[in-house]
Amino acid sequence: MNEISEQKLSTIDALHEALEKDNRETAKIVIASLHPSEIADILESVPSREREELWNLIDTDIEGDVLAHMQDAVRSEFLEHMRPDEVVDATKDLEADDVADILQDLPEDIAGTILQSMDEQNRHRLSSVLTYPENTAGGLMNVDVVAIRADVPLDVVARYLRLLGKIPEKTDNIMVVDRKNKYLGVLRLADLLIREQETKVSQWMEEEPYVFVNASTTKVAKIFEQRDLVSAAVVDEDGFLLGRITVDDVVDVIQKEAEHAVRSMAGLSDEEIFSPIIASTKSRAVWLGINLVTALLGAWVIGRFEDTIQQLVALAILMPVVAGMGGIAGSQTLTIAVRGLALGQIAKTNIKPLLFKELSIGILNGIFWSCIVAIVVILWFGQLSLGIIIGASMIINLIIAALAGAIIPIILKRYGIDPAIAGGVILTTVTDVVGFITFLGLATIFLLG
Repeated sequence: MNEISEQKLSTIDALHEALEKDNRETAKIVIASLHPSEIADILESVPSREREELWNLIDTDIEGDVLAHMQDAVRSEFLEHMRPDEVVDATKDLEADDVADILQDLPEDIAGTILQSMDEQNRHRLSSVLTYPENTAGGLMNVDVVAIRADVPLDVVARYLRLLGKIPEKTDNIMVVDRKNKYLGVLRLADLLIREQETKVSQWMEEEPYVFVNASTTKVAKIFEQRDLVSAAVVDEDGFLLGRITVDDVVDVIQKEAEHAVRSMAGLSDEEIFSPIIASTKSRAVWLGINLVTALLGAWVIGRFEDTIQQLVALAILMPVVAGMGGIAGSQTLTIAVRGLALGQIAKTNIKPLLFKELSIGILNGIFWSCIVAIVVILWFGQLSLGIIIGASMIINLIIAALAGAIIPIILKRYGIDPAIAGGVILTTVTDVVGFITFLGLATIFLLG
């Protein structure tokens, strides 16, 4: 466990102990020493009752920052108990994209009431962001942008910035636009400081990657990763500047996608550690039911070979080996394919090479491990034929598992189904059914036929 994790655990323990002893002053001191993001993490790590107590100890000046750093499910829990005027007060100093994230967790009527309660400038800023879906560059962007023209001298830009008094946080460069607000490039703050002040912006302006307002947040994150960006302009289809995205928002996107992938593999959706018991039960029950159906299908296949199993008990002992090896091999391929789809690395042109690669791996692993298992079975049960049959079954199942692991997520993606959620269930069914049919079928034909 790293040092940060240990500090977080000790802080949770200290707060828990203070609340148990009704020592609110100590708990308040501990809370005051934390960054808003750390407070959000703490609130996500304690049960609902303690969350309410800790929330009441938070300085009202940072409530908005804490809400902005929370997971959606936990934030919604707090917003349900806040009046519209309290939400307005908490979010008044936040950036527009953070306020938009918070409002999107509220019912439309309440969000509308909050918007109407804001001054005209903030309402206009927010409306620009709320126009776009949350999972697009438009929903992620911040409309607070410093923009200058290319034909002005640097000293004019410097005076302009001094008149503004402050610039948006995480500003590493200034957006350059033409008279119609069409995006041209950026002027780095470093150039503004070190270049001759009489020279014009156009002499030092650089072309920087930009993102279209309707681009997915996944695509935005990929651009930031590939280009090592700190910020990027957001433009519409005609190239007009709408806002900017900064790396802190992209880090949030990457974290959310990683959490989503991990949870989806287990069918947990957006459940967090202390979600309500009934809601969590319902969420998990759906996927338990789906898995039960697939398990019953496997049991039905086994039932078709009941007579074979009764005559040769060794088959019942060895069945899980064939199905299990296929399941593991398929999961390895499935993980690679799901990751490739998420990163945009799988296209029509490289599907065939991917299938060939996974088929080759399935064949080689199948041959290697089938030989190992066959030798073990022959030594264990003293039957050469049984060893050959389980070896042949394992080769077939590992090949099918490799192909299924690659094909299933591609098909699911094509039909708009999240492969991280449904891929594992379908793959398990395929490897179990194929494993049972090949092993028990070959045994029926060659041992009892």
